[in-house]
Amino acid sequence: MSDINAPASLPLQGHHALVTGAGRGIGAAITRILHARGARVTLLGREAARLAALARELERPEEAYAVVADVGDEYAVELAFASARSTLGEVDILVNNAGQARSATLAATDAELWSDMLRVNLTGTYHCCRTALPGMLARGWGRIVNIASTAGLTGHPYVTAYSAAKHGVVGLTRALAAEVARQGVTVNAVCPGYTDTDLLREAVANIAARTEQSEDEVRALLVARSPQRRIIRPDEVADAVACLCMPEASAVTGQAIPVCGGEIMK
Repeated sequence: MSDINAPASLPLQGHHALVTGAGRGIGAAITRILHARGARVTLLGREAARLAALARELERPEEAYAVVADVGDEYAVELAFASARSTLGEVDILVNNAGQARSATLAATDAELWSDMLRVNLTGTYHCCRTALPGMLARGWGRIVNIASTAGLTGHPYVTAYSAAKHGVVGLTRALAAEVARQGVTVNAVCPGYTDTDLLREAVANIAARTEQSEDEVRALLVARSPQRRIIRPDEVADAVACLCMPEASAVTGQAIPVCGGEIMK
């Protein structure tokens, strides 16, 4: 349940948040803001040194725990959550941020690439939701935020498999939100546009290589899609996530919220 005694400056005090893909980019920004707002945080990812370094940087490192797992591996997820619970208590905020993006035309998208995109982006989200949810339902309080993408709301060229996976994340979010709507758990998706992360830089390089454009030209085309004519910052995505995790956000569920400078308007 929400801690009614938490000070206004630390509204998530008393809550344990687990963030996947926490070591860099959007995941690191989310970890920082949830911790700054009082939550104990588990940083889950695949790079132990990077996770540990971020955990040490936080204001209350004794309330941060780093654990290595591949979200696409169901058994590894179960072990990681068990370790997080034994260290920092039950998980009542879950942010499914771990993701992978690889660009290719559909004709160049072989079965391995297709499977990889679904395994990390969609099946990984499923594994973590399914592992975290029973405890949230037992306590009658929980927040699940799935990081999707504007590619999960509309189509983008050269990312067919990624877009299909992120559309799946949005569908999972809406279906699960409806399933648990009366049980104190909210489930939402945040859909970033082009965000200044390693994933974007890799995507730009891949598109440039496949289209014989320069990376600057590709980046300019992406920027031009935004009415604000800019790339989103990771902390802007993190701010939206934090709002959805607040105790006061109990009426917001089943939403897919674009953070994209107006690229998508609903």
